[in-house]
Amino acid sequence: MRGTTRFGRQARAALVGVAAGALALTACGSGGSSGGSGSGDGGTAKIAAVIKGLDNPFFQSMEQGIKAEAKTAGVDTTVQAATSITDTTGQADKLSGLAGQDFNCYLVNPISGTNLVQGLAKVAAAKKTIVNIDSPVDAKAAEAAGAKPATYIGTDNVAAGETAGKRMAELLPGGGNVAVIGGIAGDVTSGARVEGFGKGIGSGLKVVQTVAADWDRQTALTAATDVLRAHPDLKGFFVANDDMGLGVARAVANAKKTGQVKVISVDGVKDALEAVRTGTLDATVAQYPYAIGLMGVEACTAAAQGKTLPAKVAAPVELVTKENAAKALAATPKPFGSYDDPFKALLK
Repeated sequence: MRGTTRFGRQARAALVGVAAGALALTACGSGGSSGGSGSGDGGTAKIAAVIKGLDNPFFQSMEQGIKAEAKTAGVDTTVQAATSITDTTGQADKLSGLAGQDFNCYLVNPISGTNLVQGLAKVAAAKKTIVNIDSPVDAKAAEAAGAKPATYIGTDNVAAGETAGKRMAELLPGGGNVAVIGGIAGDVTSGARVEGFGKGIGSGLKVVQTVAADWDRQTALTAATDVLRAHPDLKGFFVANDDMGLGVARAVANAKKTGQVKVISVDGVKDALEAVRTGTLDATVAQYPYAIGLMGVEACTAAAQGKTLPAKVAAPVELVTKENAAKALAATPKPFGSYDDPFKALLK
């Protein structure tokens, strides 16, 4: 799931909070590299990772991937997380707490596009590597602050939404009305997924209502209940993350319309994979935070060895349906298919 926060005053507050967070990031890594390249000294990475709230299973899986690769590679890694996925100030504080320590690589998963920029500027000034994962740092803000990340690793959210849209069109060949449940209003990740969904459904389906449910399951349940009442002929829901998707599926079940009203979400968390297997959810576009976290550590390791990192790497995405849900469950939190990992090649 991902959730990022950005809107009006909250965005400004996030910026301040993230600024502090970025400071913490500065502390990451041993052997450092400046915001875009390795130190070239063949040293060992020492990583500080600052991620979103572990109240969401998506980021729990990301933490697992970070720690698993750190253990495999024998890399000293400290992981700290915000209290929740909307805790911009807390995330910034975590970063600030790491700022004075001897890390040489900062692995950052910002809550908003701008909330870590000021801190990242200090990281870059100290010649430390910045590896941006999952939620992108705002490119213009980072450039203005001289804090361009060495690499970005994350899901192509427009493509993920488009995959969901195409699947919805396949499930509803006769057309009809559908609704969209997004994350926080103005959120970039949510917006990209919703945009992609609109591209994927083609002309046969019509989005009759779009609602923001703050990445929260209970909020999504309530919103979907209201939408179902307002649109009794509704054929489906696209939901911007699995946690909300499970809430929407509950609303559909409460209305005794499971199977009639299709529900497709994005993320691929274990509970959602199980729901797809049993038919509660019709599909999920699984992204793999475990792989994103793992590749982030690989990127830091490669940078510490003086390797030049690719500017952008697409994380793996897989459409999970009832037909392959058991396979996805058996592999989780790892992808069940193969995927490109350019960092692994750099470390050979």
